Amino acid sequence: MSAVSRRAALGVIGLGAAALTGCQAQSEAAGPPPVRRAVRTGDNPVVRENKLAGKADWKVGIDGIRAVDDLNGQIHGYTSATSVSPGETIDFHVSVRPAGTFNVALYRIGHYAGAGARRVAVSPRLEGKPRPTPEAKGHARVIACDWPVSWSFEIPKDWVSGLFLAVFTTADGHRSYAPFVVRDVQRTSDILMVAPFTTYQAYNLWPRDGRTGRNLYRGHLPTGGLGANPERSYEVSFDRPYSHDGLPMVFDMDMSFTRWAEEAGYDVTYATSIDLHEGRIDPSRHRAIVFPGHDEYWSKEMRDHAEAAVKAGTHLAFLGANNIYFNIRLEPSARDKASRVVACYKEEADPNPGAGGPTIRWRHLDKDHRRAEQGLLGVQYNGMLKDPVPLVVKESGHWLWAGTGVRDGDEIPDLVAIEADGFDRKMPKPRDVEQTLLSHSPYPDSMGRGTKIQNTSLCVDRRGTMVFAAGTFNWPIALSAEGRVDQRIRTATSNLFDRMLQSRA
Repeated sequence: MSAVSRRAALGVIGLGAAALTGCQAQSEAAGPPPVRRAVRTGDNPVVRENKLAGKADWKVGIDGIRAVDDLNGQIHGYTSATSVSPGETIDFHVSVRPAGTFNVALYRIGHYAGAGARRVAVSPRLEGKPRPTPEAKGHARVIACDWPVSWSFEIPKDWVSGLFLAVFTTADGHRSYAPFVVRDVQRTSDILMVAPFTTYQAYNLWPRDGRTGRNLYRGHLPTGGLGANPERSYEVSFDRPYSHDGLPMVFDMDMSFTRWAEEAGYDVTYATSIDLHEGRIDPSRHRAIVFPGHDEYWSKEMRDHAEAAVKAGTHLAFLGANNIYFNIRLEPSARDKASRVVACYKEEADPNPGAGGPTIRWRHLDKDHRRAEQGLLGVQYNGMLKDPVPLVVKESGHWLWAGTGVRDGDEIPDLVAIEADGFDRKMPKPRDVEQTLLSHSPYPDSMGRGTKIQNTSLCVDRRGTMVFAAGTFNWPIALSAEGRVDQRIRTATSNLFDRMLQSRA
């Protein structure tokens, strides 16, 4: 999608008679349902963690703390890994301009009685120096820093898996961030949340200084403005800060889900798209895997592992839109550290396609569109919106809408926003499933492609394994984002996860 437009905008019972039914032969997913241990909602490590005192002092604007900018680069940093396990060490690479002292505080995002986060560690006072801004290198125009380690921290063995922020603050009160995840792949949990770090990096325009920065969409022109495809990078590196304040674009989708899920008392562990790619996730340890944010950039390995999870009887929930859109390749860094570079050549010739094929749209990988995202999700990206429109309810008698009070045709204001998914009858759909479209929301496509229809979708296979796709960016936002909560969406999402956690043995 256009980065400019985004910034500007920025189950087996009760399916209903109108459900769309897959007619293909019985899939490999048929067979006895998986056996999972009893659910732990309300009594688990996440609930105990959230009883501890949180605080909102990580935010810019509190106690005179000021935001940074890419042009002056007061303080920026990046992490040595997108996720780490308890007992492992994570490094922080920080640049301070002008030279001076700073510290690094680590916060775990959660509910914490409404505070939203808890400070769990802080560095000593550290000496910082300006670090060089690298030029884009090679045909791929990779921007990768090689800054020294400013601080190393070993994750305590008793830390609860979660979504974390490293908060970098100078002595004179400038602040920026870098997200990471503490994973716990050895712990069986009811729900696994996967944060979309590959997509975070695809949109990262650091440094947006009028000269240097590039992402997979855009790059700076000699005049200082932003160009498009001719100026963009074909590969982007995790060895650099995120632009502006260091919070990735649409990171609020993932924060909103995290706070809601932990407030609700679900037993959740956390991982990243890199963990999914590298095969660290054992789906048999989880009843459901949720992708709450904008998860557009997927490698072959990521998709293979997600499809294997469904075959293993693990439910999938996609709470955003425009998921699994671009096929990517993950490559090592210049120092040969695995999965530190996201490659996506799109319309340009891919010089090294590899086993996953060329890095183009998934729906274009073969002539008959067999790998289109709808084949897993049930719906797929179909347009962008300049302004939000209502989500129009369909199949209000379905269990997803139970307790919400909605009827067919009711509108939930401003829920369809930024990008939307819809069902495309010309594209393959999941095999051997019963599909229900739970919304039918018309919207004007901002790219001039006429009126489109947004659909929220639920697909259920013969064993009761579900794949849910919300089909809009604002679904997770409505769960807990300040001033934007919609109780109907909170109830519907609770219905979804409560149903996913039911025993099928």
